[in-house]
Amino acid sequence: MTGKHKKVAYYPGCALEGTGHAYNRSTKAVGKALDLDLVELKNWNCCGAMEVKNIDPKLQTYLSARNLTIAEDMGFDTVMAPCNGCYHNLKKAEYDLANDEGSREVTERLSSKAGHKTYEAGKVETIHALDWIKDSIGEEGIKARVKNSLKGLKVANYYGCMYTRPRHIFPEKDKGPGSESTLQPHFMDDILAAAGAENVDYPLKTACCGGAHTLSDSDTSTKLVLNLLTTAEACGADVIATECPTCHTGLEMHQVRAEKVLGRKTSVKILYFTQLLGIALGLSQRQVGVQENFSDATDLLHEKGLV
Repeated sequence: MTGKHKKVAYYPGCALEGTGHAYNRSTKAVGKALDLDLVELKNWNCCGAMEVKNIDPKLQTYLSARNLTIAEDMGFDTVMAPCNGCYHNLKKAEYDLANDEGSREVTERLSSKAGHKTYEAGKVETIHALDWIKDSIGEEGIKARVKNSLKGLKVANYYGCMYTRPRHIFPEKDKGPGSESTLQPHFMDDILAAAGAENVDYPLKTACCGGAHTLSDSDTSTKLVLNLLTTAEACGADVIATECPTCHTGLEMHQVRAEKVLGRKTSVKILYFTQLLGIALGLSQRQVGVQENFSDATDLLHEKGLV
């Protein structure tokens, strides 16, 4: 724990202002409860997480580079992105601009045309919400602030496939003790264990949920999600904790679709890790947006004595 990230630029991205609003709400509420400062980027743009990368990857690099330039202009050297897709794209832009001349040329040209300076690789570091809390507060800091322990709640921590892949754009990971691991990520496990939760041994932490294909091939996405849900239940989990709005939405929507289309009912609930941490810190379920989830966890939280 260094405390370096106590005040960071905040990039919510498109999803957190739409289907992932509960993630946005709970992230801000947890930050406030932990006395951490989030300063939202002014006039930020979409990172091009879905469609743009399939059409023009270098344009996507420019879109993310523009957000990094905004952070730099606001005086920040760190930007925090809770969404796995946004986090991945900002990290990829950092890597591409440091290693690919073609990406640099396109970004310089588009930046000049748009009338702002070109982002230079290395000026701003991108971190995920997990890094933000882990580095700024740490497990001992969380334990000291817990008012409503998650004791008795069994959690399957689901990181998704973009948080750790591809490895080369995450140079800070796999640095040994204290660092995150691309093969066996554990930051969410650490944070929720400090909040009192019982983490189950979930083997699909980084398996794909099919989020990017949910419109073009819903059947495949439903089958991938059903595998995640049934495995979590087989591990004894009450809840799947998520850290990505696309994964979260996919798990919730395809849980319903799996029952309707495949006749496979599952009862495990889906909550953002920030919602669980917020409840442990004494925030109400409304303050962390539990009512905004499609997967209604109210009865479970009552049963566990958490609300």
